[in-house]
Amino acid sequence: MRVHLPCTSNSSRLVGAAALVATLLTTGCDGAPATAEAASDGTVTEFSDVLFTLGSHGGVRIGGESRAAVRSVGAFTSAEGRAHPFTRPDDQLLVVLRHWPAPHTPERASRGRVSRPWPPEEPSVESGFLVDTADRVRADLDGHPVDQLRRGTIRIDVTGADADDLVRLTLSVSRGTTGPARPDAPACEGLDRRTSHRVVLPTVEPGTPVRDAAEALRKQCLDVQYASLPDNGPSGTVRRVLVPIAGQPLTAAVLPPPDGTAPQGHAPGDRASTDLSRPATVVVAR
Repeated sequence: MRVHLPCTSNSSRLVGAAALVATLLTTGCDGAPATAEAASDGTVTEFSDVLFTLGSHGGVRIGGESRAAVRSVGAFTSAEGRAHPFTRPDDQLLVVLRHWPAPHTPERASRGRVSRPWPPEEPSVESGFLVDTADRVRADLDGHPVDQLRRGTIRIDVTGADADDLVRLTLSVSRGTTGPARPDAPACEGLDRRTSHRVVLPTVEPGTPVRDAAEALRKQCLDVQYASLPDNGPSGTVRRVLVPIAGQPLTAAVLPPPDGTAPQGHAPGDRASTDLSRPATVVVAR
């Protein structure tokens, strides 16, 4: 089901680790055209940087010197946190931003930071954007490097952000400062993403480098999305990881377990059946 939503950043505060398991508009608030930015003499300029800014209820804004290199490919509902199967050309980078639908009435928009229980009143939304980048770019989430890609796909989840919290994803030309880019092809190519998959839950501690946590999840054939939250720990490192549990749409294995405990079968080192249609979430300390 395709949805078209107005640009806004007002929202209700969403609480709980489950809200993280789990972006708004079809054109971008800046109306970015579909091709790389052209100079006055008609030549195409080299990719420099693009900035995506959004809140928990969308309101995506696109800025940066290379914002003209961004093309929207639509906004779609994401029932039970399942990833929408966007089509990505081989020569493009796909950015997927997950958020809640915009408030539909002034009454809902005025609820401010009032919490509401899980499950939410509606499914989340995934907004997709194709970016004509340089061959290799670095992705920073709220100023912290989280990924380095050669084309491929990057997913950001802001469903756990506060009502007045804005999350920023920056794509910029990589200078090789974060190590080699991850491969274009997924590590487990050919798996049916509509099925469950047995994994060994990795050991993740607060302060783990983001790259290490993401690689551990990808080795288990899980797709990865990133989230950003304030934290007292070292900024730019992993706060926690959430691995979706198959057959339980509102359940995720939280790593490390909260307060040092975990339900049976959801502890690091245990085998668990995961839903490949739902990305695992790496929560980064802001």
